[in-house]
Amino acid sequence: MHHRRFQRLCAALPLLLLAIPDGSRSQEISKQVPVNAQAKPYGTGWECKRGFRQDGVACTAIKLPENAYLSETSYVSGWECRSGYKPDRNSCVAVKVPQNAYLSGSAYGGDDWECERGYRKTGAGCISVIIPKNGYLADSFSFQGRGWNCDRGFRASGNECVAVKVPQNAYLSQSAYLLDSSLTTGWECERGFDRSGDTCLPIEIPRNGYLDTFGRDWKCERGFKKASRDCVSVKLPTNAHLDYSGNDWSCDRPFRRQNDSCVLSQ
Repeated sequence: MHHRRFQRLCAALPLLLLAIPDGSRSQEISKQVPVNAQAKPYGTGWECKRGFRQDGVACTAIKLPENAYLSETSYVSGWECRSGYKPDRNSCVAVKVPQNAYLSGSAYGGDDWECERGYRKTGAGCISVIIPKNGYLADSFSFQGRGWNCDRGFRASGNECVAVKVPQNAYLSQSAYLLDSSLTTGWECERGFDRSGDTCLPIEIPRNGYLDTFGRDWKCERGFKKASRDCVSVKLPTNAHLDYSGNDWSCDRPFRRQNDSCVLSQ
């Protein structure tokens, strides 16, 4: 009987020894977590409770200025200003919205303003956009910050819209932004013509050639290849055939290309 009791006691002893460090460890952790803090839900360590921010090994209360709210994303101050206010040192001041303007959206945190349509920013105010003849009000100020663009058939020149001079064998560009670009003239050459200064000249197509899909260049017919401004016949060596492009050749199997001939693979 005594022998059995001794065996049970020996079996329970490791469990008792394991229980002692756990209690000590929990007490040690509780000592490490400062006031107004809590253990992190994942991993190890601690974090400050909402309304407090870490200051060394302590958690200090966040002092909210007027018209501010607690913010999890602002790690420095722990707070952000409400819509219509912007930070100014340790306070939130009202955004001064000028006439013909409105507060920006959430993308700007509500701390800035934009001019209404038909007006543009200048300093701390909004002035009216002056639209020239043959122009229209744009939805954005991407057109060199003017706020307006020219009607089709016209292009911007300073503060005016001047008529696009379309040469013979040309047509007006389809995209409005192309008319606004200083890199274009507002017109493009017809199919089969190429730009040369302010004119459109016909593309010279050699014998056995044809216009490409876009009509801006030419290609050679199958069995011919480009040589300067001409199309010359593709010379097929023995045991060769035209390749997929039709403008060069490949060797028949089991031959391989070597210079200008086809040789058996060794």
